[in-house]
Amino acid sequence: MRSIRPTLLRFFWLALALALAPLHAAAAADTFYKGKSVTFIIGSAAGGGYDTYSRLFASHIGRHLDGQPQVVPQNMPGAGSIRAANYLYNAARKDGTVIGMLDEAIYLNQILGTPELKADAVRFNWIGRILPNSAILFARRDAAVQKIEDVFNKELIVSTSGTASKLNWTVLKKTLGMKFSLISGYPGTNESLLAMTRGEVDALSMPWSILRVRGAQMIRDGEIKLLLQTGTEKEADLQRIPRMIDLARNEDERRLLELFSSPSLIGRSVVAPPGLPPERVAELRRAFSATMQDATFLADLKRAGLEINPMTGEQLQAAVGKAGQFPPALIERARRAADMIK
Repeated sequence: MRSIRPTLLRFFWLALALALAPLHAAAAADTFYKGKSVTFIIGSAAGGGYDTYSRLFASHIGRHLDGQPQVVPQNMPGAGSIRAANYLYNAARKDGTVIGMLDEAIYLNQILGTPELKADAVRFNWIGRILPNSAILFARRDAAVQKIEDVFNKELIVSTSGTASKLNWTVLKKTLGMKFSLISGYPGTNESLLAMTRGEVDALSMPWSILRVRGAQMIRDGEIKLLLQTGTEKEADLQRIPRMIDLARNEDERRLLELFSSPSLIGRSVVAPPGLPPERVAELRRAFSATMQDATFLADLKRAGLEINPMTGEQLQAAVGKAGQFPPALIERARRAADMIK
């Protein structure tokens, strides 16, 4: 009997250690964010769709992180979100106290080999998607273009404050011969809208989730004309508005336009730098999912006339990982169409 007791004693201490291990891990998670603040980098100017969703999300996620840190939004516009992407990837703290939202075309820029981009989209830690994005190209009432087919014969001056919009209209211009004239000097949606009201540009694009609320009066009064959807799927209430891929004249053009429509899957997504501890990524993803189900967050969305269609961080990470799996010949053609190769 005496020989059995040391074995039983060792078994007891081992069982106790295993039982307490999760409690120690939980305590560590509880204390990490306590007393800290989280910076939420917004890769666009104030006032647009990215800014709206970013600020609303940032105002709620802190309650769902252990320690309930303050979350402070910070706009970092520049080069269609590439400035913010480079910062998050290369300079931001890699401990979970800096997260953000980037232009949905960030991985498309990588596929196309945009030289200014110093980041690998696959190595980011993708925390979750709030909703996919189909941007709508719309023009002022007195523009020469009143439907998208007119752009084959008439010039349309478009403000392109975002990377995705600039790529889309460049591809349609070079591949289909559409008469887009692109203006990229306005830093954000607000400035582009003012430019349109002043007659400096004819058109711009905006996510339908934002435009249908913000531009509801303009749409009802006929002050703007909806021309084109950029997403791969048609919006339920815009069945008569063609998609970008509907303009393709053959299968090769369709495959090319599908590539440029693909960023709509990422839409409004939350991302963290690479190199975070796995437990911090897991905690951020848990807090993201909790925020998507938060009654107060959902009530704020409803008051703002906004919607969500979430995707978990794990699903989003897998989707981005597959993003570069396009035939080299298609990527080469896409680079030429996007003016990446002269």
